[in-house]
Amino acid sequence: ARRVSDMIKHIVMWNVRGDDATSRVRNIALVKAEFESLRGRIPGLLHLEVGVDDSRIDYACDVVLVTEFESRAALAAYAEPPEHLRVRRALGDLRSARHQVDYEIHPEAGRDRADRDVRQGDKDHVQTL
Repeated sequence: ARRVSDMIKHIVMWNVRGDDATSRVRNIALVKAEFESLRGRIPGLLHLEVGVDDSRIDYACDVVLVTEFESRAALAAYAEPPEHLRVRRALGDLRSARHQVDYEIHPEAGRDRADRDVRQGDKDHVQTL
């Protein structure tokens, strides 16, 4: 059985190339579709979410990939499956800047802390009324 504490969150953000606004929109949609095609096809990949920025802030990235893997070993193995290699080939150099964060997650501990913060926030709110 998987130990919850071994889970890894893998977040990658990109800016996408394009000669004009139309080609950038098309390329962003391609990046999103290609990564979403990996759902259910990568061993150890528990969660996959792809988001496209709609803030239009000049320092924002265009696309974010948020994934959860059952272990560090599963994340390390993610580079090798044919499906992931297919996506990398399909996207080629469409992605310009790339930023990545990987970290261990503890879902139960995080939920307990969030619940406690909400309860404390409710107390703070009542005290200020």
